[in-house]
Amino acid sequence: MARPFRSFVVFAEMRTGSNFLEANLNAFEGITCHGEAFNPHFLGYPANAPILGIDQETRDADPMVLLRAFRRAEGGLHGFRYFHDHDPRVLDKILADEGCAKIILTRNPLESYVSWKIAQATGQWKLTDVKARKSAQADFDAAEFADHLEALQAFQVFLLNRLQTSGQTAFYLAYEDLQEVEVMNGLARYLGEEERLEGLDKNLKKQNPSPLTEKVSNPDEMLSALARVDRFDLTRTPNFEPRRGPTVPSYMAAPESGLLYLPLRGGPVAQVAEWLAALDGQDVEALQTGMNQKALRQWKRAHPGHRSFTVLRHPLARAHDAFCRHILNTGEGSYRQLRGTLIRRYKLPIPPEGPGEGYDLAAHRTAFAAFLAFLKGNLAGQTAIRVDAAWCTQAQAIAGFGELCLPDRIIREPDMAQELADLARTIGRADVPGLTEAEPDQPFALSEVYDAEIEALAVEAYQRDYLMFGFGPWR
Repeated sequence: MARPFRSFVVFAEMRTGSNFLEANLNAFEGITCHGEAFNPHFLGYPANAPILGIDQETRDADPMVLLRAFRRAEGGLHGFRYFHDHDPRVLDKILADEGCAKIILTRNPLESYVSWKIAQATGQWKLTDVKARKSAQADFDAAEFADHLEALQAFQVFLLNRLQTSGQTAFYLAYEDLQEVEVMNGLARYLGEEERLEGLDKNLKKQNPSPLTEKVSNPDEMLSALARVDRFDLTRTPNFEPRRGPTVPSYMAAPESGLLYLPLRGGPVAQVAEWLAALDGQDVEALQTGMNQKALRQWKRAHPGHRSFTVLRHPLARAHDAFCRHILNTGEGSYRQLRGTLIRRYKLPIPPEGPGEGYDLAAHRTAFAAFLAFLKGNLAGQTAIRVDAAWCTQAQAIAGFGELCLPDRIIREPDMAQELADLARTIGRADVPGLTEAEPDQPFALSEVYDAEIEALAVEAYQRDYLMFGFGPWR
């Protein structure tokens, strides 16, 4: 029978039972697991014997040599164990290879943490005879455990996402599953192995069979710390926004100086653009814009010591700008088709022909409040309308920048004058221009309609930005 895979990987972590899993995989005549083949500190096992003819020096110089050796190895199916802190140079290649079977082994993170702490204290990482068992209690460290938990969860989410987006599936195992020979035989079937085991490997023994509270020296402190762990992430602000790209063509580079502005739509873009051009004594038309990724890299190479930045605006002010500029307005900058849909389908109370004499301050407040209510559903993925860059969360937009160009500074609009001057000084500029006045929103300013209800609607729509950036009330 032809095997469905050319190689395999066991994604696991320290103290999850991966040694025991490997021992049982190696019990099959046609399967060979070669340990932690990409551990940066040793090759496979601490003895550092070559794997498939590849030694550690060769692997460290080019890990792809060893990865290719696994794919081409004869005499059965060959694989290895990979932990989240192993050589990152091979991870993308492993995940992209559909011919590499993915096995994902997990364990209760508290149990793996305590087991790791005990192994550190005793120096005993494997147990083959209970007479040789060394005993110790772990000292539970809340901050250390939080870091441990975050690293494990982040890696598991990453693996899941990559498998989903590439249309692959993995064979999942929990620590407790390792004691069932039927599960081990099911894994062999998944790997295309015809042999079946009668029983499990008996050499390795469970090292610490006591209850968790007996394994630590400070159980009360551990229980108190765990009580603060939000296992179900109940306080998380849900994010259903579509991911955003780096939007490189929107970036603005100073005509001569090494400053790069990453604009957030709906922010004080015109003001910053004028300042950036004035820094070099030129007009806005002289700014370098419309770059692609290649041009951006060339600009960076041509400007050693460059700095990039973006400017945050209060979510409420940004929403009001988007409403006035793109929705209420029927002239330049208007989203005509979208405003028509908002009027017809979402009953947005704005004049179809645009604001005229009958559109007063009270009507503007009512319409803007309705737009904020729409934004709450739009940002939560509950409408058929796109999440436009003019009103997406700034957190999501900055995350999109991060795919290519994280800003060196995130500046808040009220602090622009001081922080832009400081930023200019970092590239050796002492003659810093002032900021021009921002053009007020039309037909009414936000200050004219602002009250506690309007603020509350903004908080509901932009919970993520308020939480991420610590925004308080607009006024």
